[in-house]
Amino acid sequence: MMARPAEVAPAAEVLEPHTPPKAGPVRELRGVAAWLDDSVGLAKIGKAGLRKVFPDHWSFLLGEIALYSFIVLLITGIFLTIWFKPSMAEIEYAGTYELMRGRHVSEAFASTLAISFDVRGGLLVRQIHHWAALLFVAALTAHMLRIFFTGAFRRPRQINWLIGVGLMSISLIAGFSGYSLPDDLLSGTGLRFVDGLIRSIPVVGTWLEFFIFDGEFPGEALIPRLYMVHILLIPGLILGLVSAHLALVVYHKHTQFPGPGRTETNVVGYPLFPVYMAKAGGFFFIVFGVLILMGATLSINQVWLYGPYNPAQVTAGSQPDWYMGWVEGALRMVPPGWESHWGPTTWTWAVFLPGVGLMGVLFTALALWPFIEAKLTGDTAEHNLLDRPRNAPSRTALGVAGMACYAMFWLNGANDIIATQFNVSLNAVTNVMRVMIFLAPVLAFIATKRICLSLQRADRDRVLHGAESGVIERAADGNYTEGHAPIGEAEAFTLTQHRQYEPRHEALTEDEHGVRVKDASGVSPLWARLSRWWVGDDISKPTALEIEQARHHAVDDEDAPRQLT
Repeated sequence: MMARPAEVAPAAEVLEPHTPPKAGPVRELRGVAAWLDDSVGLAKIGKAGLRKVFPDHWSFLLGEIALYSFIVLLITGIFLTIWFKPSMAEIEYAGTYELMRGRHVSEAFASTLAISFDVRGGLLVRQIHHWAALLFVAALTAHMLRIFFTGAFRRPRQINWLIGVGLMSISLIAGFSGYSLPDDLLSGTGLRFVDGLIRSIPVVGTWLEFFIFDGEFPGEALIPRLYMVHILLIPGLILGLVSAHLALVVYHKHTQFPGPGRTETNVVGYPLFPVYMAKAGGFFFIVFGVLILMGATLSINQVWLYGPYNPAQVTAGSQPDWYMGWVEGALRMVPPGWESHWGPTTWTWAVFLPGVGLMGVLFTALALWPFIEAKLTGDTAEHNLLDRPRNAPSRTALGVAGMACYAMFWLNGANDIIATQFNVSLNAVTNVMRVMIFLAPVLAFIATKRICLSLQRADRDRVLHGAESGVIERAADGNYTEGHAPIGEAEAFTLTQHRQYEPRHEALTEDEHGVRVKDASGVSPLWARLSRWWVGDDISKPTALEIEQARHHAVDDEDAPRQLT
């Protein structure tokens, strides 16, 4: 008879009973921690989270500034919410500011004056809140520019890029809604500007205006509605998007700049605890302290100088906050009277295209860019190492061209201030800007791309020929030369680790018999031409064989006898 195999008992994990700590303040705290560990696995979560590695580079602080500014906005916003009255009901002002006493103002404007002059620390908190809003948008813009120029939007971080685009668009709404709440003459002028943008939308513009303002501009319900949007809807959306952004950062790990020991599969840096936590905590208080200093010393949004809003008045020299100035500049740049009449409707292109259309084009292009670049390069790989901007010359040049275009729009938004300050013609300033809006981006693109290609050549020469030694030698024939010292392997790796792309070919090609066949890896003729324009001028990085030959050549030069004069 065949022996029956012995039965194997199933493996079991032994659960060790947890002994509660003895009484005492420290032991009670340990007991709470042990209870949380038993309930939610706090120790395991904390161990993984506290040892998370963060790369160390100054550019990563831009996103932190945006996050800390938002926290300051929440803290100061809670204080302002307590005292602000979101009502457009008209009352007679009887507060501390004597120059306004006895005038009929809205409750929103009166409560803003009360916060500024009657509430202890109110003016300081108001100004901190306003400066924090400006810094939030500025830091978010700089953070997105860093992501764009370094290629951090590529796979697998396309969703995080889309979240960033959403945050950028919502931050503009947040800033505008808060800017309009005091119901002063300057913010009312901005509201009239937005009312014109809404009414310019074809077919539905008038209906949207009546829906938003609860009737004709300015209506009686706008401030309460903006208040609800500003303190509830927008902060909730921003909190949700920021949480999703940080969760994806944890899931995908941090990107990092190329360097020795850094690959696509690891992260080199400092752990969250204690190094990064201490640095991040200190940096938060630095940002908070700078905002307090700005709020205490730099006056902003002095609503008592503008007075309450009156639809029949416009503040002389009124300017929006910097992040909306480019839209106003675009509106001032387009010649007036450009409209069409189709049936009973009027299509006001001079307002709709530079206002609503331009913002739509910008945010749509930003959202689609990761997929457009992947189409141009054919790159579908995951990227955890960042690009040096010089190694993506077309992308860098396009980004600088976009910044130049923005600058021209932004400057034209202050064409009246430029004309009065420099004593020149307003029409001349506008006409110059109409030319520069097309010329400046082209010049910026060409100059930036040539600079990037020159830097690529310099990197290639540095790898092959070494770094300049700083020692000038004179040869026997009288020529002067500067010796080169070989660079280290770590620097050579950093200068040559980037990936280079070949221009994509057309999908329809000819075989050896001249018959046109379809290649699944190819693209349409238009995309093939765009791909050649995008990557066709890149300077090829040195190959391993070229580096080895250069080293042998350097050794031979060192061994060769020198002729002295």
